[in-house]
Amino acid sequence: MAMDDELRALVDEYRTRCLWFLRPDFYPETRESALRTLRYIEKHGDREAFVRAGRIRQWLSAKSSEPSASS
Repeated sequence: MAMDDELRALVDEYRTRCLWFLRPDFYPETRESALRTLRYIEKHGDREAFVRAGRIRQWLSAKSSEPSASS
């Protein structure tokens, strides 16, 4: 499963417990909104949610530190 798909699956799984205050069809579309969503899940979820969110956060950090094609 691609990490983008894993993020969407995590959002779906923890939507009612951790993201109840967001739109029912919400999915993060930017890196910033993904990181904010992961923080919500880490804060309000269980241990498994915390671990999974951390793994996705690491992937986002690695992806953002890659050199761009124009560099």
